[in-house]
Amino acid sequence: FDHYVVSYLELLRVPYTGCNSRGLMLARDKALSKKILAYHRIPVPHFDVVRRGRRVRRSRHLQFPLIVKSLTEEGSVGIAQASVVENDEDLATRVEFIHRSIESDAIVEEYIDGREIYMGIIGNHRLEVFPPWELTFENLAPGTRRIATSRFKHDPDMQERRGINQGLAELSDEVRNRLISTSRRIYKLLSLDGYARLDFRLREDGTPFFIEANPNPEIAESEEYASSAFEAGYSYKELIQRIVTLGVRRGSL
Repeated sequence: FDHYVVSYLELLRVPYTGCNSRGLMLARDKALSKKILAYHRIPVPHFDVVRRGRRVRRSRHLQFPLIVKSLTEEGSVGIAQASVVENDEDLATRVEFIHRSIESDAIVEEYIDGREIYMGIIGNHRLEVFPPWELTFENLAPGTRRIATSRFKHDPDMQERRGINQGLAELSDEVRNRLISTSRRIYKLLSLDGYARLDFRLREDGTPFFIEANPNPEIAESEEYASSAFEAGYSYKELIQRIVTLGVRRGSL
């Protein structure tokens, strides 16, 4: 319900940092954001939504493997290796898990086997896109999927054991330019401002599939967003000051 808080600040005409209420609402709903972008011919995985209390009825366009996630939660909540399913029985089990333990609707997506790419963006009207950043998996056990599970994201010991790192993505100029231009379009189509991180899966043929938008992402100095900002030439103080300045400027309009 973060967009409700921001809506209240907007009614009071109080300046705030980060994204506006409309952008927060559109990005929070993973299905709605994908529908908007698919309409504008931006590659997104095929998906279905299974509401709480409903059984799974897999559409013909959804072929295994599939990944099951919460429709609205962020930060990899509810995502584990078991989230990727290969048959209808496991699909039903995982959807029921999301409904019961996360207490949210579930989104069932085509699993895109590829590289995990993050695109940091900052700006209200004049946008700056940071260099593409990649989450790499160097020491996974056989059969383990390359997905950002909750444990992989938040357990430093697990990250060290499995060789999970983040860094500048090595890409061809063509793929890098496509990611940058696509990110600009997505940012505008979803009414985002302030700052955001967009998550992609980069298929082997070079096609970037939009996975989700993260307005107001984690900005700790060691995390992906700040790290990509450093690569773009920002010091940490400069990044924080830029975020604050954008909020003040928008509030003064």
